[in-house]
Amino acid sequence: MIDLQDVSKTFTLHNQGSAVIEVLTGVTLSVAPGECVALTGASGAGKSTLMRMIYGNYRAQAGVINVGGVDLVQAEPRDVIRIRRDVLGYVSQFLRVVPRVPTIDVVAEPLRAVGVAQDAAQARARELLSRLNIPERLWSLSPTTFSGGEQQRVNIARGFAHAYPAMLLDEPTASLDAANREVVLSLIEEAKARGAAIVGIFHDEAARARVCDREIDVSRFSPACAA
Repeated sequence: MIDLQDVSKTFTLHNQGSAVIEVLTGVTLSVAPGECVALTGASGAGKSTLMRMIYGNYRAQAGVINVGGVDLVQAEPRDVIRIRRDVLGYVSQFLRVVPRVPTIDVVAEPLRAVGVAQDAAQARARELLSRLNIPERLWSLSPTTFSGGEQQRVNIARGFAHAYPAMLLDEPTASLDAANREVVLSLIEEAKARGAAIVGIFHDEAARARVCDREIDVSRFSPACAA
């Protein structure tokens, strides 16, 4: 479901004499349906950069990033958008939403985008918001007004609303209390059980041990770490 072959990434610092920084080189990994792979490695190794490359936010300089049968390195923008809508979910560390949109609609939006009827999409949103302990009195309000922890849980609810065949998870349990951490880990286990291929960054070692099938040390693909 997720397959990377010999992927490399550089950044050009145009405000510093066009210096070229080699961030990752030769990244090769595969993630099967129902498998969760953790990206590990030293700070600065390129874990977040690799996640953004898989999602198509950063374009690789070389190699193949195949998600759901589409090479995102060569894909047209419309194909990247389609993969994000139908195939590849991304739970980032930060909630980014249009202001003034009610929370229930924020969570339901990924389902509406793939053609699910409004009633069914909102029913799924209500289920997830309840599981993640977001009070019902807040559902009609914009999540931009919420606390950081509440925003994180809304972000998780939105990320798990649609049954994506592949998912990227960036610190999904960070800063959560024990009860909500358990909910998130259960959601990950449910996604694996239905066959989702998952790549995640988990600094929570206990969470990583529970839901991840194996680890990939990104440092071995990082010239900076090798140096």
